[in-house]
Amino acid sequence: MKIYTRTGDEGTTGLFGGSRVDKDDVRVECYGTFDEVNSYIGLLRAKLPVDHAWQKRLREVQIAFMNMMSHLATPADAPKPNTKALPLDGAEWCERWIDELEEASGPSNCFLLPGGTEISALCHVIRTQLRRGERRLVSLMRTEQVHPSIPAYVNRLSDLFFALARAEMTGSGVEEERWRSFVFKTKESP
Repeated sequence: MKIYTRTGDEGTTGLFGGSRVDKDDVRVECYGTFDEVNSYIGLLRAKLPVDHAWQKRLREVQIAFMNMMSHLATPADAPKPNTKALPLDGAEWCERWIDELEEASGPSNCFLLPGGTEISALCHVIRTQLRRGERRLVSLMRTEQVHPSIPAYVNRLSDLFFALARAEMTGSGVEEERWRSFVFKTKESP
């Protein structure tokens, strides 16, 4: 199979089942955003040691994302059903992992400035990309039916990556920076 097909040269792309839509279709925007998330999770895994405790679970997230994206790329009128696994217990799986992480880091009771370590900052980038993908998902859900396990999983994953960022900070011995509101002072300010 060739990497290039030339079928998208006019600005359309193929969906599961063979139909074509514009590349800026809400469906494509949705699963395309999650493709970006998946790539950043791959970057996170590449930055972690191969024997890191998160590796296996993050790989499972990536596989679930590939399956999920295939469902988001499947219109209701596709000529054949999509048989890829849905993240049916994905939200609960995330909750269990979040509970483990919070047991070690303690609960969060304030807004934090993203950063700390490179790994923690990358977890925050993934968290915000998930939130953007969630907004695209909501747009898609206005016009298309989406299995309820998908939005629940995506919502919980953003919480998970927040917890992962905090766990990384705790594990590295780096203090979290709490957000505090302030006003920038100018020369004219007292």
